[in-house]
Amino acid sequence: MSTTDDLLTTARAWLEDDPDTATRQELHGVLERAQAGDEEAVADLADRFSGFLEFGTAGLRGALGAGPNRMNRAVVIRTAAGLTAYLRARLESSGDATPGPAVVIGFDARHNSDVFARDTAAVVTAAGGRAMVLPHPLPTPVLAFAIGHLGADAGVMVTASHNPPQDNGYKVYLGDGSQIVPPADVDIAAQIATVGSTASVPLAQDGWETLGEEVLEAYLESAVAVLDPASSRDLSVVHTALHGVGSEVVRRAFERAGFTTPAPVASQAEPDPEFPTVAFPNPEEPGAIDAALELAARVGPDLVIANDPDADRCALAVEDGTGWRMLRGDEVGALLGQHVIDRGRVGGDRPVLARSIVSSRLLGAMAQDAGLEPAETLTGFKWIGRVPGLAYGYEEALGYCVDPATVPDKDGVTAALMAAELAATLKAQGRTLLDLLDELALRHGVHQTDSFSVRVEDLGQIPPVMARLRQETPSQVGGVPVARVDDLADGVDGLPPTDGVRFLLEDDTQVIVRPSGTEPKLKVYLEAIAPVDGASGLGEARQEATRRLEQVRESMQQLTQV
Repeated sequence: MSTTDDLLTTARAWLEDDPDTATRQELHGVLERAQAGDEEAVADLADRFSGFLEFGTAGLRGALGAGPNRMNRAVVIRTAAGLTAYLRARLESSGDATPGPAVVIGFDARHNSDVFARDTAAVVTAAGGRAMVLPHPLPTPVLAFAIGHLGADAGVMVTASHNPPQDNGYKVYLGDGSQIVPPADVDIAAQIATVGSTASVPLAQDGWETLGEEVLEAYLESAVAVLDPASSRDLSVVHTALHGVGSEVVRRAFERAGFTTPAPVASQAEPDPEFPTVAFPNPEEPGAIDAALELAARVGPDLVIANDPDADRCALAVEDGTGWRMLRGDEVGALLGQHVIDRGRVGGDRPVLARSIVSSRLLGAMAQDAGLEPAETLTGFKWIGRVPGLAYGYEEALGYCVDPATVPDKDGVTAALMAAELAATLKAQGRTLLDLLDELALRHGVHQTDSFSVRVEDLGQIPPVMARLRQETPSQVGGVPVARVDDLADGVDGLPPTDGVRFLLEDDTQVIVRPSGTEPKLKVYLEAIAPVDGASGLGEARQEATRRLEQVRESMQQLTQV
């Protein structure tokens, strides 16, 4: 039998097992074209059946469609069955006599998010567990909060965050409210692999609990509690949710905290799974917050705030004298970190300020200067949220954790509140966020960061680039000698192994190259540090840092060509 015949046989078997009429029809059409000799259809079929959508520390994420290498009901049902079996085994090994795990389930407004949430609840319920479903599409941090609030054994959030509209995902948290890390991902994947067919998974028709608004109310109460009740609330804000689920929650949080209601970008305020006004619904992408900046130019607010579609990330934009510009994630990370330090509400013997390895080293300098403990983790809040003694953590990709005791994950709503409090406090003093950034640079030196991505059509294009960087290590980057090379796959500085390479140059410039964990691209992170000789030397130091970054960026673009 030929390879194509094998592929067709496998696809027909999946078709018979698929519980969804829409994806059955989709796959039937691809099968018919492939059987007729359509080469594009055969290639499409081969991709759909190249393997089961990989379950990792980010859970699942992929394009919607039929087949095991897509996000669909069949894949979600099998995944939910594997997760439930994993949780049951954990309970049994701990001696817990509970009939089944308690799982709280949230979902955003993407295509099929509500369907995948319902299927998960049906699997958990049929297995004897307690499934609790959030009442409507809500931000990811509400789900992360609900796990601890409800005492659940795990949480599932159906979201693809800021991915394009054709994608969806399945994010898993354990009972501590943190995203899964190894070996939990491998153990869950092993349980998923034992599920023989979708039809073999029992599905309850009812019996799960649809939660009421009380969970959201509790989250909002907790979110507002991160602020100082005596701090200023004199601030005007423009807000965009980028067609996601953040508008209503952010509005209610700001009003409850005593701020003026943010002015919404009307064209992007309501959830829309097609994300019609943006090419990529990610505040980091060029053009994504243009509508918010245009509104700001008309109404003149003090601050612009943008959330990604599931509202776990937060972006800020400020007026710099020439127009509105978005702050880099590292700039916001430093600003919020200094606000946490200045407020003095960091309990514990030696509170920790944590950042991911690809984020600016400025936070570490700030922590040491304040007598706090700096920490560096691998990329992702699955690591940051688990840091013992965490008082504040951030990653440069617009993720900030300002209330780790309640939500040990990035939270774009509480971050927005904290940023507004900081901006209002500075406004009352006749200062701005940019003034505070200048003060940090004078105190700790200019820490200037940059990054770029190398997008690929085929994930197989990434390993050769990483192998080349390891095997043909450059002696200089941007004209500056390389002082140290770290293969992050070996585990360095006490960190778990991960796929990445770090170069430290003789002038203290840092370069990190790593594959994205959620998108088909290679990511390159750059940071230059330049000392500042008094206030008059700040501009010169920034120019020097910019010059270094430009040279290093040009060099790394050549070294990472696919």
